[in-house]
Amino acid sequence: MNNILEIKNLNLFFRSDDKEYQALYDINLNFERGKIHSIVGESGCGKTVSMMSVMRLLPKTAFINKGEIFFDGENLLEYPENRMRDIRGNKIALIPQDPMTSLNPLYTIGNQLIEAIRAHRKVTEHQALRKAKEVMDWVKIPDVDNKLNMYPHEFSGGMKQRIIIGMALACNAELIIADEPTTALDVTIQKQIMDLISEIQKESKTTVILISHDLALVGNYADTISVMYSGRIVEQSGTEEFFKNTGHPYSIALINSLPGVNSGTNLKTIQGAPPDIREQISGCKFHPRCELCEKGLCDLNVPILKEKLNSHFIACFKV
Repeated sequence: MNNILEIKNLNLFFRSDDKEYQALYDINLNFERGKIHSIVGESGCGKTVSMMSVMRLLPKTAFINKGEIFFDGENLLEYPENRMRDIRGNKIALIPQDPMTSLNPLYTIGNQLIEAIRAHRKVTEHQALRKAKEVMDWVKIPDVDNKLNMYPHEFSGGMKQRIIIGMALACNAELIIADEPTTALDVTIQKQIMDLISEIQKESKTTVILISHDLALVGNYADTISVMYSGRIVEQSGTEEFFKNTGHPYSIALINSLPGVNSGTNLKTIQGAPPDIREQISGCKFHPRCELCEKGLCDLNVPILKEKLNSHFIACFKV
C-alpha cells in the first residue's frame, strides 16, 4: 500500500495551570495516496489537534512527547521550522474550518490569491495572476476578472469556501487537510462544496483528509473512516465496511443519532457528554456513556484497537 502519511504512536499533551493533560493517546493512522480519508467524532475528541500536529501548527501550550509523523517517508517532527514552512502550502495544504474569518477583509480576493501563490512559488506577479484565474475557474467561480477585484464581504459563505479551497490547490499540494469544510453552510451548499472537493481530488489524484463530526456527510465521499473519542481511535475501516458492520458502541450511537436512521421516531441521543481532558477517567473513556459497559472490565481497563474483520479495527471488549 502506498501511504503518503503515517502517524505512529502519537501522544500529545496540553499545559495548563502548571499541570499537563493528555489530549492524544497512541494515535496510529495510515493515509493511502490519492484517497479521501475521514476522521470523525464529537467536538473536542482530538480530530483537529491530531491534524494540526501534522502541520506543526500547534498552540504554544501543546507538546508532543512521543510519536512519529512520516510524510513521503520522512519524519516531519524532525524538521526544523524553516523546512516546515516550505512543506506547508507547497506539499500539505489546509482548508480551515471557518471561511468567514480565513480571508483578510482589507484586501481583494485577487491580492490574497496572488500573495498565497507567490509565497510558495517563484513566479512573477503576472504569472501568479494567471494562476489565480486558473484556480478560480477550477473551483467554478464565474466572471473571474470581476471577482478577483472584489472583497471577501461581497461573497457568500459558499463562494468564500470555494476561494479557500482554491488557495489550498494553487500550489498543487499532495495532501489537503479539510477541517470541517462545510461548517456554517446550508445543506445545498454543503453538497456543492463536497462535490467540488471530491471532483478535484479525483482529477488531481490529491490525497484528502476530511475532518468532520457528520457521519452522513463523510459516508458519501470518504474511502476510509476513523472514529475518534476522547483522544483515541476507537474504530477504523473502509467506509462501506464501516456502515455495513459498525462495531464500536460509540460509532453505533453516532449512526443512530442521524436523522433518517430512526425514521418516524425521536432521534436517539448519546447520554452524557464527551469528557474534558482534565477529567481522570479510568478504563475505556466511553464507559460512562456506554450501554454495553461491564463493571470491573470496561471501567478498569483500556481496550486496544484490534482487527475484528479484514482491515476493520475496533477498540472494545464487548464487540
